[in-house]
Amino acid sequence: MSIEIRHWLGAALSAVALASTPAAAQQNVNFWYHVDNAENTKLMDELVKTFETKNPGIKIKAENVPWNSYFEKLFISIAGGKAPDVAVTRLALQPQLIEMGAIEPITKQLASWPGRADLANNLLDINKASDGEYYYMPLQYVAIYLYYRADLFAKYNIKPPTTCEDFLDAAKKLTLPASANGGTELYGFGMRGGRGGHDNWGPFVLSQTSVAPGAMNSAKAVAANTWYVDLLRKHKVAPPSAPNDGFNEIISAFKAGRTAMIFHHIGSAQSMQDALGDKVAAVPVPSCGGGRWTYFGDESTTMFKTSKVKEASWKWMSFLSESENNLKFNQATGQLTVTKSGALKVPQPARFVKATMDSLPFAKPLPLVPQTADFVSSVWPTNMQRALNGEITPAAMMGTLDKHFNTK
Repeated sequence: MSIEIRHWLGAALSAVALASTPAAAQQNVNFWYHVDNAENTKLMDELVKTFETKNPGIKIKAENVPWNSYFEKLFISIAGGKAPDVAVTRLALQPQLIEMGAIEPITKQLASWPGRADLANNLLDINKASDGEYYYMPLQYVAIYLYYRADLFAKYNIKPPTTCEDFLDAAKKLTLPASANGGTELYGFGMRGGRGGHDNWGPFVLSQTSVAPGAMNSAKAVAANTWYVDLLRKHKVAPPSAPNDGFNEIISAFKAGRTAMIFHHIGSAQSMQDALGDKVAAVPVPSCGGGRWTYFGDESTTMFKTSKVKEASWKWMSFLSESENNLKFNQATGQLTVTKSGALKVPQPARFVKATMDSLPFAKPLPLVPQTADFVSSVWPTNMQRALNGEITPAAMMGTLDKHFNTK
């Protein structure tokens, strides 16, 4: 074989080898997320464009899945072996996803990720799984705090509550008939008895108990739950609709001046500001029975084991949690950046950012156990509604919750 032919053949084989190298192939990452306002998908489109410009071999297919069906669709996709590569999810679901063998640990990737040092203190510790691995990349977070009508508190010379006793006193004083409140019936507290209300109940009850065996059946825990149920049944400081009220109902009533206090987080801060201006303010939740607890709400990204583009998926996950990118993502959701460098750049009104930051020392997630998912979706709302309607006693409710968390 001549030198020329050998040279030509070697070049041809090299070309074939390069053409068949997997690294040269386009990688497509399927990503699921949710935002309430469809207009905010434009922010995600901008993030995708920026990422793809920096990573020309990767394409991101970002799908905004409606919130009402988000987790149902996610679990159906997992069961069918068709999960996305990456999805936004929550801490409460982590034990269940691990138990299903659905998600991929990212411990090794995190260890060498330069952005790790910029993450807010304790976020990784909170996200760490019981097996010592990391499966979640922090994306955004909130802490539940108390919104109150500053104008009404000033009118009736009431200070923002710092204890349970202060809270009840304020709620009583701000429960007024329409004839005494300019034609609008006013209730002191917008109680959320429907789904999602566990994080309104938690500051009053979980501040005084835990989910350890027998803890929710203790005299102190039962007394705390009785106190909460009595806000409606005995003191009548919440609207009669409270057993069925969810997020939309409590927010609407508060903005309309029909309630004086509600619990929520910074995700609703801008809409509160737009509707009420300086008439609304916020403080951390009150302390109760010598303890203090508020709900730490999170959303993180996680990678699924079925992904065939894990390296590209990690690049996308870490990109979303980096300083300016994370700020832009949170513009779409109204929650807080997970980065130290972005903390002072959050666009929400400063008083609501402060209420969130002041709440972090005693903010905690719900127990990271498999039972939590059902507690949130059905066990708590069903039993709370029954207790508020007088169908079961507050003690019976706590017995059911104790049994739920401590029966395997």
